[in-house]
Amino acid sequence: MVRLLTRFTVTASAVLAALLPTCEVCPRAAVAAEASGSAKVSSASPPRDASAGKRTADWPRFLGPTADGKSPETGIVAPWPANGPRVVWHRKVGTGYGIGCVSQGKYYHFDRVSEAGADGEGQLRLLCLDAASGTEIWTYRYETSYQDQLGYDDGPRASPVIDENRVYLFGPEGTLSCVQARDAQLVWKVDTAATFGVVQNFFGVGSTPVVVDDLLLCLIGGSPAGSRGLYESGGRVEGNGTGIVAFDKLTGAVRYKITDELASYATIQTATIDGRKWAFAFARGGLVGFDPVQGKVDFQYPWRARMLESVNASTPVVVGNEVFISEAYEVGSSLLAVRPAGYDVVWCDDARRRAKSFKAHWNTPVYVDGFLYGCSGRHAQDAELRCVEWKTGRVRWSETGPRPERSSLIYADGYLIAMGEFGSLQLIRVNPDRYDPVSAVTLKGDDGEPLLQYPCWAAPILANGRIYLRGDREVVCVELIPGVK
Repeated sequence: MVRLLTRFTVTASAVLAALLPTCEVCPRAAVAAEASGSAKVSSASPPRDASAGKRTADWPRFLGPTADGKSPETGIVAPWPANGPRVVWHRKVGTGYGIGCVSQGKYYHFDRVSEAGADGEGQLRLLCLDAASGTEIWTYRYETSYQDQLGYDDGPRASPVIDENRVYLFGPEGTLSCVQARDAQLVWKVDTAATFGVVQNFFGVGSTPVVVDDLLLCLIGGSPAGSRGLYESGGRVEGNGTGIVAFDKLTGAVRYKITDELASYATIQTATIDGRKWAFAFARGGLVGFDPVQGKVDFQYPWRARMLESVNASTPVVVGNEVFISEAYEVGSSLLAVRPAGYDVVWCDDARRRAKSFKAHWNTPVYVDGFLYGCSGRHAQDAELRCVEWKTGRVRWSETGPRPERSSLIYADGYLIAMGEFGSLQLIRVNPDRYDPVSAVTLKGDDGEPLLQYPCWAAPILANGRIYLRGDREVVCVELIPGVK
């Protein structure tokens, strides 16, 4: 067994709530001109324009345009060349585990650019880059003193979210910010930790906010004043009714707050079921189903490992009126059929059996035509790519791939694109009958060294023919669909 402190990895969920927060409305924030690294553009010639008939799309939020890890883009060329698809640009970035987002020709990246010193101070930074070249357009920064409790890096876990001309950020210390996408001007910000009494989670805040109509939904998980920390209390931290908080997306004012749940690292999922809007929050203790417009809770479904040092980090997957949740520590997965004010369990992993249908750590599985595809396993040595029947939980196939490692993946044009935590990139044909790899590569720079170093814990994002990949202090932009301008 690996010690508990080595089990934790994350890229997604936490915030806090209580009363109407004090929102800072500021003039233009200082925009730093210097960068921690300029983009290195590939010397290879781009291919001729062949974009006719190809579908492209932005990737403006976590898990893509439809929030399910799937891209509508078409035109992937397979197999890849021996050295992999063409690297368009790459650049050094700061610390953090999340990947950025792409909207209207710009790539937005959230990181930490200065190491914490003796006083714990540092800066969190939002970089706005030209998506095609990596050239910096503007930078927004703010000070932070956040330090990870278990020694992981102190950068952001959550992704930026683009909504019209606004970018929303949720820092690991709990600062929720809204800035103008065109010029980095701060619109509003809320210190959710102070406002709602958040007891710091193992890895800080990791749940990416979600926009629903005129609301910004966040997992906060606040506690009463004077509450002790996770270790001091043995994990028995109480909530104060701010498990989920809805903010006015234009002003930052609190519109409602619900549940005593604590925050997890999973992002809230939304859906329309039988004409009604739903939201599903896989919180620290289990799944909360609620009306995101009215702020009314329909049900709470307990689903969490009994051990203190365990987390829920995989975003719920919704198909029709059914919701899939999964964790990697103990209880595994469950599928629910939801209805107003309740749910029915379609299937769930047996708590008495060690074998589970699926154990998603931080990656969110992708649903395609009746099957779930994703990475199952808590540690690198027991992780495997897996295909599972949606309706039954039956495992159709399991494979480790080129090497045992945890992977994050997305879907596009009949393929799965998998990013391994040690830097491997795979193209896998969607096939419920067998693991069907097409290409695998480790991307390398001009010096022959790998461009992506462990930990590569963020899933790729795909926008306008290019995939963006994140490793340790490096972002790489790769041409997946040739000829797209």
